[in-house]
Amino acid sequence: MNHKNDSTVHQGESQSPSRFRGWRQVGFGIVSVAVMMGLFTVGSWQAPLHTQAAVSQGVIPNDGGSPPHFEKGGFADIAQEVTPAVVNITVRKVMASPMSGNPFEQFPDFFNMPGIPKMPRRHGGPPAPEGQGAGSGVIVSADGYVLTNNHVVEDATDITVTLPDKREFSGKVIGLDPQTDLAVVKIDGKDLPFVKWGDSSKLRVGEYVLAVGNPFGLNSTVTLGIVSALGRGGMGITQYEDFIQTDAAINPGNSGGALVNTNGELVGINTAIFSQSGGYQGVGFAVPTNLAKPVYASLVSTGKVVRGFLGVGIQEVTSDLAQSFHLEKASGALVTNVVSGSPADQAGLQRGDVIIDYQGKPVTDPRNLQQYVIGTKVGSEVKMTLMRDGQKKFVKTTIRENQHPMQLAKNTEDVSDGPLAGVAVQNLDDTLVAKLGVDKNINGVVVMDVDPDSQAAKAGLSQGDIISEIDRKPIQSEEDFSTIAKHLDGQHQTLVFIHRGKGALYLNIKV
Repeated sequence: MNHKNDSTVHQGESQSPSRFRGWRQVGFGIVSVAVMMGLFTVGSWQAPLHTQAAVSQGVIPNDGGSPPHFEKGGFADIAQEVTPAVVNITVRKVMASPMSGNPFEQFPDFFNMPGIPKMPRRHGGPPAPEGQGAGSGVIVSADGYVLTNNHVVEDATDITVTLPDKREFSGKVIGLDPQTDLAVVKIDGKDLPFVKWGDSSKLRVGEYVLAVGNPFGLNSTVTLGIVSALGRGGMGITQYEDFIQTDAAINPGNSGGALVNTNGELVGINTAIFSQSGGYQGVGFAVPTNLAKPVYASLVSTGKVVRGFLGVGIQEVTSDLAQSFHLEKASGALVTNVVSGSPADQAGLQRGDVIIDYQGKPVTDPRNLQQYVIGTKVGSEVKMTLMRDGQKKFVKTTIRENQHPMQLAKNTEDVSDGPLAGVAVQNLDDTLVAKLGVDKNINGVVVMDVDPDSQAAKAGLSQGDIISEIDRKPIQSEEDFSTIAKHLDGQHQTLVFIHRGKGALYLNIKV
């Protein structure tokens, strides 16, 4: 199943609802900084903690106001049990040369923070294209399998894993999964301390969690917080997102560290933070173990991750879109694209369908459907329920393996009135196709300018979008756009289908 950063709605910013744009401009930029820090200095992020077990043990007073006690059988014992298995991972990585133009260029000091060796020089010449950084990892088996973040060890030429008892091991990458930002590293050891797997699906918002890692190179640091939210997605951090959000103190160096519940069980891998300063601001994200465990198992057994593939682009159903597609409520996954020859294509799915049920399980949003599909065994026949033009339809297909984890010039006169007032477009040609990075088979007109105060801009239409349909009518040229747009003067809303980067989505523009 394709997703936002490729060709649908779950990853890239191109497919995200417009209300998240401001957050991403700040949030995703900072998250990116945080992820970079995790790899090349001491970066990472952490998460919250579980309450019920501790309350039932009499460890945490259940009076709603008192702070938790650190007693025998409480957090201190949990920390003592878990910290021996949370390791420091130091990596050496060959950098692109020359440095100019690489994404780390704007953060030069990250390579020379305290505790991080200076970049080596060759015979007095310029710096060698090599960097060193550190992160965290969690030993999850006694024979030395370590779970960490992909961004911590990706492209590493040398990996050193240091245990809290000062033992050092050379690490070997077993497998990487950039789509979830997870990786497995193997060290040669026996009877090593390890953290037991927990069930992240049992977490509830408000439960205590402990985050363990190596912020700023300070090994075996433990912080306490709560689960702030569950199922966070659509933020553009990774392709497959189902994050645990936490307010445990999270800082550079925690990437790949453990998030554990009050039973001392691993419930998440700390991965990213939202921050305007680069440090702790109370919003951290961890990959839940229910997503991480199958990735880990697949990487250990095959060195890669095999995921189910449906072959649709999807987006969230808003209340406005629900009305436009004759739905009773704003729920389900709206199909924006069907990959030719894919299982979805073979099932007869069409753009504009809304998938509401998958294998007897309700589909509430795109992320929900995504998790169902990637968790489906390849080769399985699945049944889906969808809404098409207000009518319920039932389809079935066979899930396949996902083989592929997808400045403008000249303005034309814009429309003066109606839902598309303030929008200027231009015919799509080969030059613009190449510049925009879209499929050459896409038809439509390119948005060259949008009045920032227009209703179209408020609905999320942006410069560079390709308008392919207006109210289900195909748009092939500027003339088509102009003819249809001018007849919208009396309408209070219109449905526009656009392509943005490798993805596609519907916008409902209201006047």
